[in-house]
Amino acid sequence: MSHPYVSEDHEGKPWFEWIIAIVVLVATVLAFLGYTKTATVVIAVAAIVTGLIRLVLRERSPWKVRSVSFDAFIGIGLGVGLFILLALVPVGIA
Repeated sequence: MSHPYVSEDHEGKPWFEWIIAIVVLVATVLAFLGYTKTATVVIAVAAIVTGLIRLVLRERSPWKVRSVSFDAFIGIGLGVGLFILLALVPVGIA
């Protein structure tokens, strides 16, 4: 039985993870100020971008959670899903 890697060598890069954390913080502030639609768009765009980065850069990607296909599917799927929800469910202002 082989043990899964849990080393930083096989995970994402901290600098990129901090950028995503700042994006989430910005979205949180926007939502708190009442701009829920804008906050949702920010999260959706960040999700799609991280998915595309993982898909294009594969093993060199600074964004790694699991496999390339899993990360890309979850990121792009989350972003597209949020955009679909925004189109179907009216929320907040701008």
